[in-house]
Amino acid sequence: MVSVAVLWTAAVDVGARDGSKDWIVLNNCRLIANPANDGDSFHVSAGEREYVFRLYMVDAPETDEMTPARLPEQAKYFSITVPQAIEVGQAAKEFTRQKLSEPFTVTTRMANAMGRSSGERFYAFVQTKDGDLGEQLVANGLARIHGTTATPPRASSSAAEREKLAQLEEEAKRRKIGGWGMSEGRPSVPSATSPPSPIASHSISVTPTSSSSTAAVSPVETKTSHAKEKTPLGKIDVNTATEKELTTVPGIGHVMAARIIAARPFRSADDLKRVSGIGDKKYTQIRPYFQ
Repeated sequence: MVSVAVLWTAAVDVGARDGSKDWIVLNNCRLIANPANDGDSFHVSAGEREYVFRLYMVDAPETDEMTPARLPEQAKYFSITVPQAIEVGQAAKEFTRQKLSEPFTVTTRMANAMGRSSGERFYAFVQTKDGDLGEQLVANGLARIHGTTATPPRASSSAAEREKLAQLEEEAKRRKIGGWGMSEGRPSVPSATSPPSPIASHSISVTPTSSSSTAAVSPVETKTSHAKEKTPLGKIDVNTATEKELTTVPGIGHVMAARIIAARPFRSADDLKRVSGIGDKKYTQIRPYFQ
């Protein structure tokens, strides 16, 4: 007699090769620690197999400058600066790590979600003990409604799921949590049963909150400065930006930030061209982020 485990493994193998039209449910999955993990894409072990899954219908901001083209778009969605968008992305990554610290369920058709990944990656819905992970990210202001759409097995249609996400997003906006509060320097939101707590002057805490389908987790601490809070979207002052702020600009690392600081003062950001290591291509990449 063929065991259930063997049949389950065979079904997964076929789905991985062919992109199954039927939903495959992987129970008792575990998160695999990997530097490439972020809020909406992560490495998973299911039985003896390892996969990389990407959430359907939601998009958490990038956690670094490796994808510069997407960061301004993500920041604009939340009406925040690019550096703040990176902070939200980092908070989303930590939120997902916490939510997936216990066994969870993956529902997938093994549809290709490679994106910029070099290996196989598949779209999926992920169910934690607190509910759908994508819904939790949106409910806590840590992801936007964006990306490939599908109808979850538990939903009547993809439109119904999108409407649910929209309602969760509106509530997050109203409560100014996650990315929706950062434009005011106040993304920290208490749990539904706790009174609001003050925000430290130099520390911003992105604290997930509960909703009808989510539960609160421990606060995710990120750091910011008053300069960031006052800087318009993608517009950094080249003469006053700190090293940390400079390194949030795609294409600027710590060495380049130090060179920029050493070359001050500038008449305008156009003078970045005279900094050693900033050629025409680099200048074109970084100039839009400065006043």
